Amino acid sequence: MVTASMPLGNAPTPNTKVPPRKSTLSRKREDDDLLLPSSPSKRSKVSFDSDVEVRLVEEWEKTPTVVQEGVRRALLKRASGDSTSYEQVKAIYTPVRGNQEETSPATLRNYTFALLNNVSMLNKDCNDLVHAVLGSDWLSRPEGYVYLFTQFLANLISAQTLYLPDVLRMLVENITAIAKAPPSRSQSGELADVPRSQIYQRAHKVIQYLLQIIPPACRILLTIVTNTFPHQSDSRRAHIIYTHNLLRITEYAPVLQADILTLITERLVKIDLQVQEDLEDLAEEVEEGVVQHVPRARCDLNSVLDDPHDSDDDSESDEEIDEETLRTQTITKNVEKMDCILDMLFTYYDQMISAPLPSGQVGSVEILFSQFQTVILPTHRSRHTQFLLFHFVQQTSAHIDVFVGMCAQTSFDKKRPAMVRQAAAAYLASFVARGMHVTSDIVREVWDYISTELRKQVRESEPGCRGPDLQRYSTYYTLVQALLYIFCFRWRDFETGPDDDSEEDELPSIYGEERHWRSGVKETLQLNLFSRLNPLKVCSPGIVTEFARIAHHLHVIYVYHLLETNKRIRLSNYVGPRNYSQLNRETALSAKREEENQHLDEYFPFDPYHLPKSKRWVEGDYREWVGIPGLDDEKAAESDSADEEVEDSDVEERTGTEESNE
Repeated sequence: MVTASMPLGNAPTPNTKVPPRKSTLSRKREDDDLLLPSSPSKRSKVSFDSDVEVRLVEEWEKTPTVVQEGVRRALLKRASGDSTSYEQVKAIYTPVRGNQEETSPATLRNYTFALLNNVSMLNKDCNDLVHAVLGSDWLSRPEGYVYLFTQFLANLISAQTLYLPDVLRMLVENITAIAKAPPSRSQSGELADVPRSQIYQRAHKVIQYLLQIIPPACRILLTIVTNTFPHQSDSRRAHIIYTHNLLRITEYAPVLQADILTLITERLVKIDLQVQEDLEDLAEEVEEGVVQHVPRARCDLNSVLDDPHDSDDDSESDEEIDEETLRTQTITKNVEKMDCILDMLFTYYDQMISAPLPSGQVGSVEILFSQFQTVILPTHRSRHTQFLLFHFVQQTSAHIDVFVGMCAQTSFDKKRPAMVRQAAAAYLASFVARGMHVTSDIVREVWDYISTELRKQVRESEPGCRGPDLQRYSTYYTLVQALLYIFCFRWRDFETGPDDDSEEDELPSIYGEERHWRSGVKETLQLNLFSRLNPLKVCSPGIVTEFARIAHHLHVIYVYHLLETNKRIRLSNYVGPRNYSQLNRETALSAKREEENQHLDEYFPFDPYHLPKSKRWVEGDYREWVGIPGLDDEKAAESDSADEEVEDSDVEERTGTEESNE
């Protein structure tokens, strides 16, 4: 009998279906489906809560960490060819146009901070982005953002030196008047109306900081300020602001002091020369009044900045005024411009000279000496710039000795060009004659020095001399003219009284009284004026005439008979051989012009200084013309008598006219 075994546990109830048993592999696949997300190809049915708001996160809501990561990915995508996100970053710094919504301050700070931390990725391929950032208005924002932007600039030029010129150029543009107008207040209140002076101050602080980080940047900065210096035709306002900020740079970058001061002097000389050229084109009576009647211009920076409408532009159009009036207005503007720059330089040098000199730094007067040799002396007919040297050299006797020796050595140096030697002699004579603080001892030393050189040249040149020839003996004639000019102004220093220690006021001055002169004065004049080189025929007629008048009155030497003889001498007969291939008929006018070209130019660089604002600096240093006792008194009396006769004649004519009318 077979016994059936019983199942373990309870038996299933009736009518209950038992599910089929799954294999182990099927159970594992089902468990994995619960853990992993569904395949993209299989869309699961998802229901959304209608109360939840779905929107994109705004830029200002992004955290700095999110922005920084976004900028990093944008730069990486740009490198792989996708510029979409890159352009969005650049748009943050692009100026707002039309009705576009401005970038919020928080967004700007976050993106600047992000770029600060990714400067290593801003290579040359990101040039447009960097320029967009540099071109943004950051100096008008709060101090916190200015500080952040400064750190960005420092990191940028440290990691990517190729942007150093661009950064410095941007900063220089911000210390000029024409870079940008002061920003208006934005809707967010982030951009305030920051004064222009504060923008200058912030920009200078950043420049100073960057120069400390990268000292070689000084040479790049010098190149930039040289290339961006206002043109001589630009406004007085532009020149004042630019010059002021250049002088400010020298305070924290002393290594650039000499170069910047020389740059300003070079541009000042150009304006000076332009004024002289324009004055020569005017009528003589107009020329005399233009400079002397120029109004005192406002030259300080605060006055210029306080009046944004201060400009050199005329209210009238150029078509409404005649050509001569327009030329006069242009000259007046240039004179005001030159006057302001000179006044700023006088003030600057005065402060520098009075301050103690830092160790290893070149003195201000030494800088002026260097500028004289490299800029002023080689420039013909500079009129006002050299008065900087004229004033500050006379501060000490040592500087006077250096300047006099410099001019004398240059005028005697045969290796220097003839034009430079002639200019040096003119500066020497004009300084000795006009310098109020040039002592009598220096005047006599200069006279003896020139006399010795002239004696040497006469001894060398006279044996082969056919007659007066400016081309061959130009240096000689220049030195003789210098001697005549010095005598006209300082003849009292060559007189000797009862004792050598007598003062000028105690010297005899009555007409006809016998005068006593230092040994060698008459001998020097006699030797040179009556030599075969005949300098009185070549020297400037105005100086020759004045010297002859004074010398005759003082019984020093009589030359009027020589002047009469010289009237029959034609200098063209002693010039080199003519070109007879051109058979041009010589007229009286052409002969007169040719004769005038054979005379020395009557140029003495320290003639009266009339600039209204800056003339105050030289008033105590300048020697005005003093009349000759007994000579100029007679001349003035004759002039007054002639004027009275003209007035009497006019009265008689008017009286006769009135009687005839009656």
